[in-house]
Amino acid sequence: MYPALTKRSLRSCILSLLITVFGVVATSTFAQSPDHRPNIVFILVDDQRYDAFSYAGHPFLETPHLDRLANEGVVFANAFVTTSLCSPSRASILTGQYAHRHQVLANRTPLDRATPTFATELEKVGYDTAFVGKWHMGAPDDSPRPGFRHWVSFPGQGSYNNQRLNVNGELVETQGYITDLLTDHAVQFIATPRDQPFLLYLSHKAVHAPFTPASRHQASYAEQHYPHPPTMANTAETYRGKPDWVKAQRNSWHGVDGMYNGSVDFDRFVLDYAETLRAVDDSVGRIVRALTDAGVLEQTLIVFTSDNGFQFGEHGLIDKRTMYESSIRVPLILRGPLGASGGRRLTQMILNVDFAPTFIEIAGGEQPSTIQGRSFLPILRDSTTAGRDAFLYEYFWERAFPQTPTVMGIRTDRYKLMRYQGIWDRYELYDLQTDPEERHNLIGDFVTTTEIGHVETRVLGGRTDAERAFLGSGTNDQGLKELFLRLWLRLDELIEETGAANEPNWLPAN
Repeated sequence: MYPALTKRSLRSCILSLLITVFGVVATSTFAQSPDHRPNIVFILVDDQRYDAFSYAGHPFLETPHLDRLANEGVVFANAFVTTSLCSPSRASILTGQYAHRHQVLANRTPLDRATPTFATELEKVGYDTAFVGKWHMGAPDDSPRPGFRHWVSFPGQGSYNNQRLNVNGELVETQGYITDLLTDHAVQFIATPRDQPFLLYLSHKAVHAPFTPASRHQASYAEQHYPHPPTMANTAETYRGKPDWVKAQRNSWHGVDGMYNGSVDFDRFVLDYAETLRAVDDSVGRIVRALTDAGVLEQTLIVFTSDNGFQFGEHGLIDKRTMYESSIRVPLILRGPLGASGGRRLTQMILNVDFAPTFIEIAGGEQPSTIQGRSFLPILRDSTTAGRDAFLYEYFWERAFPQTPTVMGIRTDRYKLMRYQGIWDRYELYDLQTDPEERHNLIGDFVTTTEIGHVETRVLGGRTDAERAFLGSGTNDQGLKELFLRLWLRLDELIEETGAANEPNWLPAN
């Protein structure tokens, strides 16, 4: 029984025959693929802050390989997630849809396998596709998903050491540190001979809590101190104008005074985070070296980002879920072709729902009708291209973490309005230009859910009635009234445009 000839092996036979019969080397038509579409290496880190890099001014963290990407590529300074929670954000990255549309509203919810993703669409147009790492949508299930020819994963959060892996449906026992193990598989995929472009989605477990550094990095920052943010102080000034639930959360699982039921010290916590992240930087260095060794570095678009941000004491909080800047802002570095070079810093707002349409456009695929994001390839090619003026943020209350309410919010390039549901408490409005640390809630003294009540948004068409209903006699600042009403209306428009008002998503997430 003879093995079936693959396209590659057939070409090798023809090349050998030409050399044997004619004594010449075949032309480059046989040696190279005519497909000049770029490879895509998408690296996703869990819970990485936008500023957790040495190039971004971190006080002691060393990230030489990520710094190199940033210095040689493009950094988007305003990259955000539309839901700051792992599984919903990961589903948004893959599908280009908001959470209310793909319905992955909590961390144990599976993504419908029939939903188009950038992987399924790239596979359709001839890309060799691989997923390596943390899937984390449907906790117990690590089986291969549609769109990926090669699959390496594990259930749920996995373990930092000696994690058993599902490799193309076969369970494989391993020994070693998870960031290194996943990088091993990624490097092997890059080195695989092929005559088509490839997509590699490397999804790290790091840096999810409990943070566990690789042995080579343990205690490497033991003598360092992470400066506490000004809004971490438990003072009246910190919580002036804030919703009551923010201060109450200070002593909860996700508050600085009650972290993980009091089992973790804040100062040690942030050092463990930095030490754990060092292996991710090592991984990036290995990926770049593997692409160089394979001769495809300059034909590969490397994209580095995170599924959400992470709070280190801001407003007395840790973790994510909220709409504060350190929670929703993520790093975004690109290096390679298509304008992703030159050490540029761009300011257009990019969202997690934008990755899918961008990758599909790069691959020459057809955009599914389900896509809600927009490709940022035009911005890469021409940095003067205008970006979006605002985006919708949504987070849905989880039964397991009841201390954080549902929020629907809008962020523009300057302002942010947060509208809470299910509680009687203050809303929040910030001028990020004059108040980047979100200390002063512009409506904290007079706009609450009790004042707003159940007024239909349709009444906003009548300016005077709306001002009375929403602001009452709490302020005479006409400019602030106009700003509030403008953002309120624009948020309603975004909810309508994205279909959030028509989706059955208002039930609590389990």
